[in-house]
Amino acid sequence: MTTALIALGSNLGDRLGHLKAAVTALSALPETSLTAISGLYETAPVGGPDNQGPFLNAAAAIETALPPARLLSALHTIEASRDRERRVRWGPRTLDLDILVYGAQVSDAPELTLPHPRMHERRFVLVPVADIAADLIHPSLGRSMAALLAALPAEDGDLVCVERDWATDLPPADPAR
Repeated sequence: MTTALIALGSNLGDRLGHLKAAVTALSALPETSLTAISGLYETAPVGGPDNQGPFLNAAAAIETALPPARLLSALHTIEASRDRERRVRWGPRTLDLDILVYGAQVSDAPELTLPHPRMHERRFVLVPVADIAADLIHPSLGRSMAALLAALPAEDGDLVCVERDWATDLPPADPAR
């Protein structure tokens, strides 16, 4: 089993509903166990077109036997189940799921770069990650997630914790998997 960190985000429609559905779907993936969920944060959109609504962001830790490409495919299937459309890069979306870290794997493959190439530059990623994996070492940079977060400047209102235990009422994973 390999530890993977997944970023979750939504800024269209029922944002909280999309994220809760994603967590439920992650916990139901074959050969995978959901081990931790971060707090829930509201953030301003970063990059992309103007006039987007704010995002809800979180992070999840999983233990999985799925290879990275298969995990990515499963994440895309979960996104599609929530009507994710890929029309504009960094545009508004119902659900965005990204593999941030997959064990200690480093890859520059065009279909999946590991670790995520911009995670260390984004507070909206690192704050939730630090909730659940502060001591995890970034495979390329050799620094903990907490140290990477500490190196990023904070701006007033860039990130607001909405709820710490937002995913506690989700149905448990099917133990028969």
